[in-house]
Amino acid sequence: MPIEIQMPALSPTMEKGTIAKWLVKRGDTVASGDVIAEIETDKATLEIEADKDGVIISIIVTEGTDDVAVGTVIALMGGEDEGSNITKPTPEPEVTEPQPSPIAPSAKVTVKDQPRPDTPAKLPKSSDAVSVTATPLARRLADSRGIELSRIVGTGPRGKIVKADLEPWRVPESRSALAKPTTSSASPATPFGTATVDPGDIPHAVLALSGMRKTIARRLTEAKQQIPHIYLTVDCRLDALLELRAELNHAHSTQQVKLSVNDLMIKALARSLMAVPTCNVAYSGDNIVAYHRADISVAVSLPNGLITPIITRADSKGLSAISSEVKELALRAKEGKLAPSEYQGGTASISNMGMYGIRQFAAIINPPQATILAIGAGDKRPWVIDDQLEVATIMTVTGSFDHRAIDGADGAQLMKVFRELVESPLQLVV
Repeated sequence: MPIEIQMPALSPTMEKGTIAKWLVKRGDTVASGDVIAEIETDKATLEIEADKDGVIISIIVTEGTDDVAVGTVIALMGGEDEGSNITKPTPEPEVTEPQPSPIAPSAKVTVKDQPRPDTPAKLPKSSDAVSVTATPLARRLADSRGIELSRIVGTGPRGKIVKADLEPWRVPESRSALAKPTTSSASPATPFGTATVDPGDIPHAVLALSGMRKTIARRLTEAKQQIPHIYLTVDCRLDALLELRAELNHAHSTQQVKLSVNDLMIKALARSLMAVPTCNVAYSGDNIVAYHRADISVAVSLPNGLITPIITRADSKGLSAISSEVKELALRAKEGKLAPSEYQGGTASISNMGMYGIRQFAAIINPPQATILAIGAGDKRPWVIDDQLEVATIMTVTGSFDHRAIDGADGAQLMKVFRELVESPLQLVV
């Protein structure tokens, strides 16, 4: 009896995937653990393995098919006795692969009166690109849209260009692709609750949402609609922490370890969560999940959106270990190599925009977590020290808390402990 190979759920939140590449064909013998296909998700390109020995009887979902629901049967496999009957693979019936509507040569690319600023009027075909790695699906889409792959920055494994990298280049053939005003007073709504936009006569381009951007839109919409946020802000004097960081970097100069301010912020948040366990929680319907360790999710910006790799057990790790792990995770995140377990979960998050000169902001909670800290830039400000007005380096930090699980007083206690750790940073190295 044939064994069904189904589209797997490669992460707890995965609902659909794209068959980027089949690594086997009809009649191939596979062993348990052999990689049989590459699947593109909204976050990365991942491999799926055979869980039994056998022979591939049929490929049901063709290479390049996107939006394949989890649980869909994508291939059939039989035992070796069944496979022995396949002496010579016969051609399977042709299945028309879904293709995006190509832009006809005679059609005008409606970027409304002017081309996209960074896009030449006519792009060479992707076949002209040299030394560019891309998934088969990405190459087909690039060819159909006339996109030069060498202009694209890949976010897949080892810099490979994947389908999501091409989404911003999709341009409708005509204004008919844009939302038209309806006869009623209300405009049609998107899946995320926002009315579509008719830009009128303003020069514009219409950019399709990538899979990652769709996920971000959905999750953040849910977070703001369903989570009652409470925001608490403190100012932290940063001078002592900066001095300690300089001393530690000097001491580790021969070991090629260079601590960032963010590394110390991660450690301070982890220690604060352990000191105030009422904030190291998650709201779960009729229950509150109380965590016994601090796993800190760190926001990392990607070309197509944002991802939050996790520093597990940050409360018990040394600063140099945290620093090395952050750098390694951030690099693999940009290469699309993170496993789902490395960016899903965590007990609290930290988002640092100080490097952009942002003094203060409020972050949206990363569900199912209940706490996120928004770290601003440290800058020189007037400050009262020992009853004297002086100048100090001050950093503003805003905590966002899920008020269903965390009371204001508990959030305030966490912010107090965090500020004390930042201003007395020797506690972070013991």
